[in-house]
Amino acid sequence: MALVSLHPGYTGQVRDLEENFHGNRLLFVNWEHHLMFCAPMALPLPPTMPFEALVNEVLPSLYSSHPDFAKIEWSKVEWQHGCDDFTPDLSKSLDENGLAHKSVLRFTTPGLTGLSGSCA
Repeated sequence: MALVSLHPGYTGQVRDLEENFHGNRLLFVNWEHHLMFCAPMALPLPPTMPFEALVNEVLPSLYSSHPDFAKIEWSKVEWQHGCDDFTPDLSKSLDENGLAHKSVLRFTTPGLTGLSGSCA
């Protein structure tokens, strides 16, 4: 994700480069239609982590406080990488699934739209 300064000639030290995350990559994850979590979460994760570990270990640690989380049918979840539809391979790593530093991963859970359908 590139940043463009509005001030001509601006120079500054870029601090969110991948090499500054000790072998991890930032992955921004958002659960669509669940605004109890108001923004994507920035996660420093190893690129070798299997996608399945993201689903089974990381996401529950982030989102299980929401009553809808226990109702998710993971086989029906719709994924997007950036603005593109995405079908992850659970057995492959984040890197092998094409998730680079500062990738945005969004997931939608059909039939689940927050507390009483409020998107919250």
